[in-house]
Amino acid sequence: MVKKILLINFGGIGDEILFLPTIISLKKEFPDSQITLALEPRSRGIKDLTDKIDDLILVDLKRGNKYFELMKLVMQAWRGHYDIVVSSGGNKLIPVLLFLTGIKERYGYDSGKLSRKFLTAAIPLNKNQYAAAMYHDLITPLTSLKTELPQIDVERAQVIENSVLIHPGVSKISVEKNMIKTITPEVWAEVMRGLAAAGKKVRLAGGPDDKECIECIVELCKDVDFENLYGTTKNLKELAQLISSAQTFVCSDSAPLHVAVALGVKTYAVFGPTDDKKLIPSSVTALKANDKCPLKPCLWERRQTSCENRDCLKLSAEDIVKKILAG
Repeated sequence: MVKKILLINFGGIGDEILFLPTIISLKKEFPDSQITLALEPRSRGIKDLTDKIDDLILVDLKRGNKYFELMKLVMQAWRGHYDIVVSSGGNKLIPVLLFLTGIKERYGYDSGKLSRKFLTAAIPLNKNQYAAAMYHDLITPLTSLKTELPQIDVERAQVIENSVLIHPGVSKISVEKNMIKTITPEVWAEVMRGLAAAGKKVRLAGGPDDKECIECIVELCKDVDFENLYGTTKNLKELAQLISSAQTFVCSDSAPLHVAVALGVKTYAVFGPTDDKKLIPSSVTALKANDKCPLKPCLWERRQTSCENRDCLKLSAEDIVKKILAG
């Protein structure tokens, strides 16, 4: 009987939400098991969104010494006496890391000879699909169950009829790394103006990383009838509850997008240099520029930073509003 499962998935909170279907299916297959998730400290809030994770192991790859942090993970795995370990990492040394944990059953992506030597099963990595499905492929040897979309466990708020909640922000880390993935505050302001003029109950939200963007939008929308909810949510769980109150949610390619998907809220998301087909299910409408750039999507596919032109993010507020109003 499987008693303890260790899952390893490094990345931002969006990556952890996309990993939830994998966790949910494992919990259904092994209902009496204890599931521990090893992740980066910045994403620890995922535990507040689900009751399927029993414990967390924090691995600080960004601020700590990467190799020291990974060896700490190995030692914690030894002490944990896990039955199964599953890792989403595509690095060729991941199989060695999993082997060092001493865990009997080890599952990861097929990254070459080492993966086929050290893993119980090396799973083909198919990046040309919705990321949640890509992660879920890892557990095909363990279960025939399939969870298509992320699901979160939060108390939902009453839906405000005719409301449009706008969350324009992206993570500060992505901005600092010049991974520009959204339209300018000026365009967001015009979107709010257009929706308010059409009779929508416009509401504006954002997190600490969005302070400058929100301030700019608020300044530009002094004559617009909208509700400013910036700063009213203190954590990921409260943000999820706020999103659950929206009839329509409009956002950037960022973590709140994946929260909305998990809640089943009708969502429109701005996409520029990243690949919407890999990051959203068909239920979400991608808002994209008709720029005909031959390299799009390029971010992560062909380059690690945004280009100078950013033609893929030159969407007009009028077109965005029309799409949202068309439903």
